[in-house]
Amino acid sequence: MKTAYDIIIRPVITEQSLEATKSLTYTFEVLPDATKPEIAKAVETAFGVEVESVNTVSMKRKPKTLGVHSGYTKSWKKAVVTLKKGSKSIAFFDGMI
Repeated sequence: MKTAYDIIIRPVITEQSLEATKSLTYTFEVLPDATKPEIAKAVETAFGVEVESVNTVSMKRKPKTLGVHSGYTKSWKKAVVTLKKGSKSIAFFDGMI
């Protein structure tokens, strides 16, 4: 059985995702086979917040070149989680803004 910490791999830290935290929207990398209800429950369990909605995007691999070596980045799944208005924010992101 997958736990909340198995489903959420890491937070996605970009300028756009940090700007979205002001409106209680957080971005995470999740397991490729995780469903929206599983992701919502994992975020609620791990951070003690109330989730309003979950949107997911499958990020495709991209070609990359480093000198004469070429290859691809990995493909991964991104989840954009929006919290309910009355919910508290996730403390991990508060220090980054």
